[in-house]
Amino acid sequence: MKIGMIVESLRCPLEEGISCARELGADGIQIYAVSPYLDMLNDPADKLKGLKETAERNGLVFSAVCSDLGGHGFSDPPGNPERIEKTRRIMEASRIFQTNVLTTHIGVVPADRNSKLYAEVVETLREVGALAVDNGMVLAIETGPESPEQLKQFLLDVDHKGVGVNMDPANLVMVQNADAAAAVRLLGNYIVHTHAKDGVHLRDCDPKRVYDAFAEGGFEQLVAETGELFREVELGKGQVDWTGYLAALNEIGYGGFLTIEREVGSRPDKDIADAVRFLKARI
Repeated sequence: MKIGMIVESLRCPLEEGISCARELGADGIQIYAVSPYLDMLNDPADKLKGLKETAERNGLVFSAVCSDLGGHGFSDPPGNPERIEKTRRIMEASRIFQTNVLTTHIGVVPADRNSKLYAEVVETLREVGALAVDNGMVLAIETGPESPEQLKQFLLDVDHKGVGVNMDPANLVMVQNADAAAAVRLLGNYIVHTHAKDGVHLRDCDPKRVYDAFAEGGFEQLVAETGELFREVELGKGQVDWTGYLAALNEIGYGGFLTIEREVGSRPDKDIADAVRFLKARI
């Protein structure tokens, strides 16, 4: 397995962050398609090529591009045509980076497999999966909103080689209170990319309510009502069983990236450097 990092975790301009990634010991990088530093829907191709050249000068490859566009993902049928079109454009632009993985949150998969909404989300993911195949990519659904068992059933229902999984063990621990190693064994070859992040589960919560609050900008209000639900912490200091988790990844033959993500903390550079050392000692 190789070690990557999300450049935006450093909270600095991308050119600076890409150079820093090599200094911190990463083998690859992931970037957001749309962020304060980049807009792959509108920025010229020369800007993207410049980022690719910077990565190459630093001996880095792109592990993935993140196409999160906010809102309820693909679980909002009225907004899906626009979101599908934007995703297609991001896939085409991502060819410049020579990556074959596009990660995203797709929203919350409906619990009722017999509902009209469930069928609509399944059909939408098949359409996006076809676009991914056309562009030599896989759309990797980030774990968290659903239990591993529910996500596996959804993938079986979608049944498209253009749709896979971006395994985030911290999301599963924090929101689902799930066993990340067991999730790896269950999801198996669907896993095409992983995030290396850690966290603690503080109290049981409704995952749909959590992710709806994120989508609608009401998470702070939710916490005010319920109390703190979970907390992201430095890698190795949370409830992810890294020994078991990495062993499970080895068991399924995963040889891709462990891409470090740090969304909180006042010293992301230090936290990421520590995370690189933590992972290198274990892979």
